[in-house]
This record gives sequence, structure tokens and C-alpha cells, in this order.
Amino acid sequence: MPETAAVPLYTAAAVRELDRMAIDEHGIPGYELMCRAGRALRSCIGRHWPACRRVNILCGAGNNGGDGYVLARLLREAGVEVGVQYLADPGGLRGDAGRAFADFRAGGGEAEAFEGTLGDAPLQVDALLGTGLARPVEGRWREAVEALNARSAPVLAVDIPSGLSADSGAVLGAAVRATRTLTFIGRKRGLYTGQGVDCAGDIEFDDLAVPASLYRAQPPQACLLREPPPGALAAPRARGSHKGDFGHVLVVGGEQGMAGAVRLAAEAAARCGAGLVSVATRAAHAAGLNAGRPELMVHGVERAGALDPLLARASVVVVGPGLGQGRWSRTLLERVLDTGLPLVVDADALNLLARDPLARDNWILTPHPGEAARLLDTGTAAIQSDRFAALAALRKRYGGVAVLKGAGTLIDDGGLPAVCGAGNPGMASGGMGDVLSGVLGALLAQGLTPGEAARAGVCLHARAADREAARHGERGLLASDLIPALREAINGRG
Repeated sequence: MPETAAVPLYTAAAVRELDRMAIDEHGIPGYELMCRAGRALRSCIGRHWPACRRVNILCGAGNNGGDGYVLARLLREAGVEVGVQYLADPGGLRGDAGRAFADFRAGGGEAEAFEGTLGDAPLQVDALLGTGLARPVEGRWREAVEALNARSAPVLAVDIPSGLSADSGAVLGAAVRATRTLTFIGRKRGLYTGQGVDCAGDIEFDDLAVPASLYRAQPPQACLLREPPPGALAAPRARGSHKGDFGHVLVVGGEQGMAGAVRLAAEAAARCGAGLVSVATRAAHAAGLNAGRPELMVHGVERAGALDPLLARASVVVVGPGLGQGRWSRTLLERVLDTGLPLVVDADALNLLARDPLARDNWILTPHPGEAARLLDTGTAAIQSDRFAALAALRKRYGGVAVLKGAGTLIDDGGLPAVCGAGNPGMASGGMGDVLSGVLGALLAQGLTPGEAARAGVCLHARAADREAARHGERGLLASDLIPALREAINGRG
């Protein structure tokens, strides 16, 4: 697996502190930073829309609007026809934003109030609202956001799409759905998870040439992972290895009619390098699963006591895929929880856990937002309104490692929370979580800590899905399509 550093992510308050340090401690004038942002925006337009000769810019108040006025001035100087529409009277602007407008006017630029209709241009620029937004977008501001979203023209967002929470990735009333976002000084963590993924479009970053020492003085609040972090699996296997060196994963689940879930989890574990993989499922499923994948050791288990010899041989247990929530399901989960083995807890095992919560250190919980809502006794909307807060609450209540799935999957092992920057909408199909649970089980079995396994496994899973989507498209992507790509990815070929 290729080595790559985690990319730091920041809250809005942390970025404001970086900005303050650049100005107060390193003597970079605020207006100089604003001009650097304008130049970065102009260069972005030149790279991605080189033939564009007309641009319309919507400007708000504060520094976000100031960036827009600087961009307007620079584009006019380059011979581009620029329309500027404002939602805050530019005559009332103060500080750097006021200076930016004054310089724009001094160069012959003109601005007009937004009256419900956008200027006609093949490129729109969103310089309305910055990272300080803390309440829902309303009134004319919402009207402007909706007008941008209604147009077919591409939209370039300045620093962050207006209406998106920089911290949580939630939409505050309404938010611009940008084609591209150019963000400055620090990457805002809300751009990479939840609704931020759709609103931001393609994301670019410019540090505006602030000193690197700023980042050493201001720690990030999360990190972005695009590739599986290197670790124990980066080194080649010893030539004298045998199957006992790579762990024994036991997958428990597969209530009547749900044999496919345990098959997906077990096969993913095998393809990701587990030395041995066993399955404990309903007896009716055993023969078919054995025939479909003979490398798996499938056992029909109709009572919890029959798990004991399987648990005795296992080094890791994956519990939950297709488990169901009936009496059989509950008794098997109780038996698994009685062991001290490392666990991956998914699907119906999470739903059962929500009824009788407990905490332990050596497990990975992998809820999607609905399961997370049940685990925290709240609603799915509450989970999605602040995924980072939900992630922290999951780990506080249940211990171990929490993996909150969804667009921009989040991982918390007690250190710096991580955001997976890979994956695609094709993964919104049945069985994807079962595959992930098997991947995580295999990595635990091969000696990774729960935190290492969660970070590497989530990225491996997402990268495999991206590889298959690139080959054949997102629509129709099946969980089983990931199995060959997982093998490639874990061997450094994905």
C-alpha cells in the first residue's frame, strides 16, 4: 500500500486563529492575504475555464465578499468581462473588504444589487457567505443561493460554499452546490463529510503562502485520508509464512434468508489476507456457502453453545452481517460478547447493542447514520447535522473505535478523528457494509490495532469501490464487485 501522509483538517475557529497569527505574529497584512486569495481564484479560473471571458460574482459582506471584489478587479485587469452583484451594501463595508471594494471601484468596476436574477455569464462565483455562518440562510441570501443552484452554469465557491457549515458539513437552511471550491489557509473539515461532499464539488486548497510554522502552532481537529495508511501490511510477507501467522476470522450472522451478508463479509476477510475464515450461520445456509466459496469453513449453528469451539479457535470475530434481531440472534451475540476476543460489530449486532449498551476497548463499531441514531437514542437527522459530534458521542458511550459510515466516513480511535476522502455514490447499495466488516476483521487478524485496522480498512474499501466505479460506472456497483479490487488494493496494485 502506498505511503501517504494524512492531510490536516480544521474547524472555522482554528482557521481564524491561523489567519490571526499570520497577520499579528508574522506581519502579513490582512489585505495582502485577501489579494493572495483573489490571485489564487483568478488562477483557478484560468486553469479550469481558460476560454471563459464573462464571469458573474455574487459578493456578500466581510472577507468572503472582499475576496470576490479582489477577484473582480483582477479579472477586469486581465480583460475578462465581469458582473458583480452584491447582497450587502458595499458602501457600508469596513476594513479589508471595504478596501477591496474601493480598489475595485477605483479601477472602473461597477456593482449592482442582487434583485433576484443572476447576471448572465457562463461562470458564476459564490463569494456570499464565509466560514462564520452559524444560523440558517434566509431571505435574500437564501434567494441568491437558490438562484445559483437553479442555473446550469458552473459555480466556483470562494473558501466554502455559502450556507455550508465549515465544522460539521451540514447545510444551514440552504447551501450552494458548487462545481469547485477553492479553500484557503486551512482545509475546513465540513467540506469532506456529510452534505459537504455534494456542496463543495471538486476541492482545491491554497495556503496563501503563510509560514509553515503557523501549522505547527495550531493543531488540526481532524485529518483526511485518501489512501490506506501504511503499517504492518506495507512490508512483504516472510517467505516462510503459514496460514496460522495471519489470524483466524470468525464471521457470525446470516439469519434465515440473509446468507449473502455473511458470505460477503467472510470472502472479503479471506481476500484481504486472513489466514483462516470460519462462518457461524443458520444450518440451512451451510452447504450452499461451502459450495459457493470452498475456502470458507462454514458451520451450521442453531444454539449459542455450538459457538464455543469456534470461538476457541478464532482470533477475531465479526458479528452482525445478516444477524437479525430475533432470539437466535440475541443469544449468539451474547455468547460473542462474553469472549475477550477483538470484535467488529456491524448491522443487526449494532441494533441489538443499542437496546443494551455496553463499552469495551477492543472492538470496532461500524454504524451507518440510522444505526448510529439508535445507538445514541436520537434521530438520523441529528446524526447528520453534526457527524463529528455524533462520532465523539459513539466512542464516549461505547469505547473502542467508532466508524460512522456515509459520505466522508469518519473514524475515531481516541486520537485525531479521520475522514475518508475516497469512495463514491455507487457504494449506496446493499452489502457494502458487510464487505467492510470483513476487511476490518482481516486486518485485525493480521495484527493491526483496532485504530490502524479502521483507518486502513475504510480506505481500502473505498478505494476498491472507486476502482470498480472508474472501470464500469457508479450505477449498478455491487458489493461483491469490490472483492477482486480489494485483493489488488491490499497488495499495492489498487
